[in-house]
Amino acid sequence: MTFSLMAGIVIIIVLAMVMLYLCIRLRVPTIVGLLLTGILAGPHLLGVIPYGHEVEIIAEVGVVLLLFTIGLEFSLKSLLKIGRTVVVGGGIQVLATIAAVYLAVTQLGFGYGEAVFAGFLISLSSTAIVLKVYQDQAAMDTQQGQTVLAVLIFQDIIVVPMMLLVPFLAGNEGGAARSLLVLSAKAVVIIAVVIAGARWLVPAVLHRIARTRNRE
Repeated sequence: MTFSLMAGIVIIIVLAMVMLYLCIRLRVPTIVGLLLTGILAGPHLLGVIPYGHEVEIIAEVGVVLLLFTIGLEFSLKSLLKIGRTVVVGGGIQVLATIAAVYLAVTQLGFGYGEAVFAGFLISLSSTAIVLKVYQDQAAMDTQQGQTVLAVLIFQDIIVVPMMLLVPFLAGNEGGAARSLLVLSAKAVVIIAVVIAGARWLVPAVLHRIARTRNRE
């Protein structure tokens, strides 16, 4: 049975309410209820929402909004305080996980590239989900919460070099070089646009808005 996108969203909200209520009664983290809702409503069970481009867009927007609300609780100053933990703690977690997975996967007969790639995948976590769980438990200001945040930040940063190394693991050095060149060019352009906008464009626009003397 197929539904329109809006009808499907309403059904998913109702399912989520039921699952979240059950999770609260069973003292299970609410994120589990949301995951179960997705499994039930997905194309492999009830098929309320078939997997498609629209679902991807909604999911991406949801993750962006979740990370935004979580980011409101932090300041640049607090993030700079855990800079050392980001490098040391995050580096140890990622490298140790990759090494352990590499040893396990190679023992199963897989090649070097496949073993390292599996290590890349398993060493990463979902920043949105983990931070949401700690936020719900009011544990972000604890030492454990700050350490977890540092590790997650390192994972988000290291995922870019990992993506650039994937073509090398597959034996496509030319593709990796092109990816690195394109990524570097995009980074330079974005940084230049942000700096120019913050220094000249935004102040000029705000000045013209203020001169209108109109609150709206």
